[in-house]
Amino acid sequence: MIDRNFIGHEFPPVTVEAEKGRLRFFAKATGSTDPIYSDEEAARKAGYRALPAPPTFLFSLEMDRDNPFDFLELLDIDIGKILHGEQVFTYHAPICAGDRITLKSKIADIYDKKGGALEFLVIDTEARNQDGAHVADMRRSIVVRHG
Repeated sequence: MIDRNFIGHEFPPVTVEAEKGRLRFFAKATGSTDPIYSDEEAARKAGYRALPAPPTFLFSLEMDRDNPFDFLELLDIDIGKILHGEQVFTYHAPICAGDRITLKSKIADIYDKKGGALEFLVIDTEARNQDGAHVADMRRSIVVRHG
């Protein structure tokens, strides 16, 4: 069983850049055909100051941590027993090319189901841009299978 005392644990923040080429690549890889994700003029005409980040791009920024699976080491969880259960994004402002995003993550909850056969780890992440504006929140649920 995962130690519930880790609820509230905060991970060191990480700051990453939403780089233009990476935004374009992500949009292409995820099948986004809207020109606002690849054409700077189209983005500006749509009211953005630069290419906007596609809807789920924020998750890939979180993977830029030195060790994106540090929570597994902290909680002594075998990577072979996990499933990515859910990902929720709440946006408060656009993230655009050139923005430097600081991500602060914490363990929001740990609970089990099916008599402990499944444990759920919920991690909340707050994203702020270089000006300190709160641009987004993410919540991901990791399922740990036992037995």
